[in-house]
Amino acid sequence: MLSTADSFMEFLAEQFTHTSLLEWLAVSTGFICIYLAAKESVWNWPISIISVVAYGFLFFKEAMYGDMTLQIYFLFTGFYGWYFWLSKRTERNKPITLLTVKGWLISIASIAVLSLCLGWFMAKYTNSIVPYADGFCTSVSFIAQLLLTRKILQNWLLWVFADICYVPLFIYKHLNLSAVLYFVLIAIAYKGYLDWRKTYREQVN
Repeated sequence: MLSTADSFMEFLAEQFTHTSLLEWLAVSTGFICIYLAAKESVWNWPISIISVVAYGFLFFKEAMYGDMTLQIYFLFTGFYGWYFWLSKRTERNKPITLLTVKGWLISIASIAVLSLCLGWFMAKYTNSIVPYADGFCTSVSFIAQLLLTRKILQNWLLWVFADICYVPLFIYKHLNLSAVLYFVLIAIAYKGYLDWRKTYREQVN
């Protein structure tokens, strides 16, 4: 048993020694961004922009074009969030809502169609070796982000699912640090779901 554990640790250490500086930058700033966001620090936005840009280049290098495109979307939301927090503007509080059965059907259908379209496009016009897996993860993340902007509770469940899907994809692409980051994000997203569910129940009672 000890020998097996030692072999696994040696394998893990070897994998991390082959991690590029670009991935180190993307993951380290990603962790810092998550910490600062939890502390409600405005500095989470510029740090997140660095992480998004680094991941954009990393995904381009790894021919993960769907996720590269998703980073462009995150980049715009990062600049908006930074501006919004700095200007200290306030918005009318919007209550958390639930996804209806119709909403679930539309979300699932949208993910399926978008996944097929992105996968087909990348398989036909790019050198991606994981076109449909990349397209699927990108599609789930896109719909999850859309539900988040609408303050729909189940966005967190989609994020949990997306992060679970990303972990083996990153391992397959030898992006081991990113796999660790997204493994942590699974717990964070689930905690977000529990917190929002508690707030929702307080709203309706």
